[in-house]
Amino acid sequence: MTNLTQQDSKQYGRPDDLKIIPFMKIAKPAAIFSILLTIASIFFIVTKGLNLGLDFTGGISAELNYKQAVQPSQIVQALDKAGFKDAVVQTLGSNTDLIVRMPVQEDLQVEDLSNAITTAVQLPNNTVEVHKVDAVGGAVGNELYVRSAGAVALALLLMLVYVTIRFEFKLAMGAVMSLFHDIILILGAFALFQWSFDLTVLAAVLAIIGFSLNDNIVVSDRIRENFRKIRGATPTEIVDIALTETLRRTIHTSMTLLLVVLAMFFIGGDGLHWFSLAMIIGVFVGTYSSIYIGTAFALWRGLNRQDFIVQVKPEFDEEEIP
Repeated sequence: MTNLTQQDSKQYGRPDDLKIIPFMKIAKPAAIFSILLTIASIFFIVTKGLNLGLDFTGGISAELNYKQAVQPSQIVQALDKAGFKDAVVQTLGSNTDLIVRMPVQEDLQVEDLSNAITTAVQLPNNTVEVHKVDAVGGAVGNELYVRSAGAVALALLLMLVYVTIRFEFKLAMGAVMSLFHDIILILGAFALFQWSFDLTVLAAVLAIIGFSLNDNIVVSDRIRENFRKIRGATPTEIVDIALTETLRRTIHTSMTLLLVVLAMFFIGGDGLHWFSLAMIIGVFVGTYSSIYIGTAFALWRGLNRQDFIVQVKPEFDEEEIP
């Protein structure tokens, strides 16, 4: 009878077949691993820098519509012959609709850019229409880069405020730490391999912030609920129970998103290549960080039951009558 009582107390009212996974048992090794990855990512960002795309560095872009299908390599060769260097050509859903991006052509003096590009991309026996010819200066691109960094910083700040109000400050700090970890690791990977960082990648970073925060909120809500209903468990056990109970939901969400971004990566074309690659990295690091960064940081800061108990102040103090 005593053994049964002790076993039930360890399960804290949960069925015996639903075993608690001791996630926090490897919290310290995971923290060391995350710190090393973060330091390495910052090192690559500082030393190698991001390979900024034309959205941030400035350049020329144009949309092309051909009557018959063409290969992007044909357009690159035609532009190169006309003096337009380092052009990047991507399809827009089909091989008849394409977009051209290239850096500012300093050695090429062109008064009418639209006509010059139209002349350059003409192919034999294939009519082409050129639309939306835009030239973005370096100053505009740099301003866009600064504003993008500000948007990410503002998003992190607002999420810190939201989670603090919704749950608790220690969990909020853990959530922001996990989001910061996700962003740094994605940027570090792009800096290490010098993959092109453009607005689509920035959109992926913002999407991963939302994905990772959603995971953190689900786990935080279950932690708060368990602290209020489970008695006799340590904070570490409470966190392990919460992570175990939300694990199935986390796996389903991550796998569903991963299947979508893998489909975009393999069949989405060049236009979605870097976006989907950033999302693939973000799904893995976001799932990992919601378990071993957000909750582990809150425990390290001393998360306990008192953080979720509303302290009720008496309306008046009773004076002792002698």
